[in-house]
Amino acid sequence: MEEEYEVKSSPLCQVVEREGKSVDVQIYEHDEGGWILEVVDAHDNSTLWEEPFDTDQEAFDEVILTIEEEGIDSLIGPPSSLH
Repeated sequence: MEEEYEVKSSPLCQVVEREGKSVDVQIYEHDEGGWILEVVDAHDNSTLWEEPFDTDQEAFDEVILTIEEEGIDSLIGPPSSLH
């Protein structure tokens, strides 16, 4: 039987807005240590960083740097198509 792991979210989780667009920044503790960074856009597209960060602040700083350098559109995918 697998152990259940309670996900611990960072207090730095928040919606970040730029250029009239927003993304939901999710930072949560990895079960093996470190912090996972995931960004979810309005279309439910998810961008997940592969490597965990040492601290939740490092993860938050990374997403802000990404938005400043590449623009918020770099974290927004296409709308889901319903066929």
